[in-house]
Amino acid sequence: MKKQRLKLSTLIIIVVCIVVLVSLLITSVLISNTIRDTIHQTTEEKAEVIGKTVAQSQVVQSTLKKKNNDNSIQAYVSDIQQSTDVRFIVVMDMKGIRKSHPNEKLIGKHFKGGDEKEALHGKVSASISKGTLGESLRSFTPVYANGKQVGVVAVGVPMKSVYEALADGNKKIIVGSIIGLIVGAIGAYMLSRYIKKILLGLEPSTIAKILGERNTMLQSVHEGVVAVDKEGKINLVNKSAMDIFKQANLKGNPIGMKIDDYMASTQLPKVLELGEPERDEEQNINGVKILVNRVPLIVNKEIVGAISTFRDKTEVNKLSEQLVGVQTYADTLRAQSHEFSNRLHVISGMLQMEHYEDLKQYIHDIVELGSQEHGHITSKIKDAALAGFLIGKLSLAREEHVKLSIVSHTTIPEPEHSHITHEMITIIGNLIDNSIDSLVVSAIKQKTIDVHLKYTNGTLTIDIVDSGLGLKSELAHQIFEKGYSSKGEHRGYGLYLVQQSVEKLNGDINIASNVEGNVTFSVVISYSEKEDHKW
Repeated sequence: MKKQRLKLSTLIIIVVCIVVLVSLLITSVLISNTIRDTIHQTTEEKAEVIGKTVAQSQVVQSTLKKKNNDNSIQAYVSDIQQSTDVRFIVVMDMKGIRKSHPNEKLIGKHFKGGDEKEALHGKVSASISKGTLGESLRSFTPVYANGKQVGVVAVGVPMKSVYEALADGNKKIIVGSIIGLIVGAIGAYMLSRYIKKILLGLEPSTIAKILGERNTMLQSVHEGVVAVDKEGKINLVNKSAMDIFKQANLKGNPIGMKIDDYMASTQLPKVLELGEPERDEEQNINGVKILVNRVPLIVNKEIVGAISTFRDKTEVNKLSEQLVGVQTYADTLRAQSHEFSNRLHVISGMLQMEHYEDLKQYIHDIVELGSQEHGHITSKIKDAALAGFLIGKLSLAREEHVKLSIVSHTTIPEPEHSHITHEMITIIGNLIDNSIDSLVVSAIKQKTIDVHLKYTNGTLTIDIVDSGLGLKSELAHQIFEKGYSSKGEHRGYGLYLVQQSVEKLNGDINIASNVEGNVTFSVVISYSEKEDHKW
């Protein structure tokens, strides 16, 4: 069984209350000591002032000097004692014999306590001692007459009043501490509510679990992930991203660095500035091409950062080639299956009508046609993927009742890089499809498409001529714009992709239309052949 953890709100309240309680206790002790010292000091000063007043009295000085035993000092001191809240004012001579006392019976007797000795030697002193009137704080002041000490004045303040003042101060401290503790508890509760709101009501253990799951997920995904804050500083990079950075010779830990300092070709600062996402963009990092998606991170309608996900374009190209191959294979099978089915119906009909000679000639023509088409393509085009793709297009064209002829005037070697095949399939396939679409909707009887291929010294020329209705000169460049189409919505991407692929292969594309209505697309691209195929 796992130990039950305290909730965040409960933990915050407990911690804050403990902190407030300890702080108040320490403060209370310090304040209490300060009040005690202040009360003692104030009481001492008060007693000392009264003692000095009495010691400077002419009546006291002259009486002690003359050593008279009259009642003049007692009468004088009694008047002062009544006007103050001191317990006693005792005047004594140099032998410690009382000349005044609240209890007149004790006048003439020796002072008790033993703490008057320093004052009898001319020093002002104070002490806490117990005498005939109980425990009191005493102040002793020497009395001088004509420069000679003649006695001492002792002023006593009952300790009970001192303790009462201390108790009153401590009571106020306790009340203040209780109020502070209540306020601290309320503040802790409000703080816990606020923090829980910020954390979306999640407990720290839940947050830690989610963070761990997120990190595991980010590190396990195949795509590279880089996140930046609103200042453009990198705060997250997963393992796949670091692998790509290493391929691009970007070394060191990028966490905390400005993204444009670490990677000059990045467009994340632009996304941060404009707040617009960018999808499926190509980026070159020191020769490593990646396919990138960039999106801003928006919280409460404020851009707080941006995140970029990307993959090595080589892997994407390989996947595209696989998809194109599968699609081509499927299209070829579908077209050939449909074509084969039609031919079986023809053969079945001839058999039923017993036209055996015609059947023999029909089968011979089919075999001869397939042999000529497939033999020419496979013998001249060494790239199996491209050859298979073109064979599939022959069947598809026949389905649409369009005559497609493919002529390779030279042997086309296998390309050095597989991505060239992918781009060529995009170029030839979209141009053929575009021509088929235009011919199908036209009223022209002779619907033909001629594809001519020629390879010379690292350059491949592709000419595709159709017998369509021609093309207006002002549309020659417009048709390559993304989304432009005369065939309705959600179209207009084929020729745009063609132009993108031509540019990637450092090529050029031209369009020509003659008076007869034929449209010719001429494509010239750089085509480097595979090393082992050179002769």
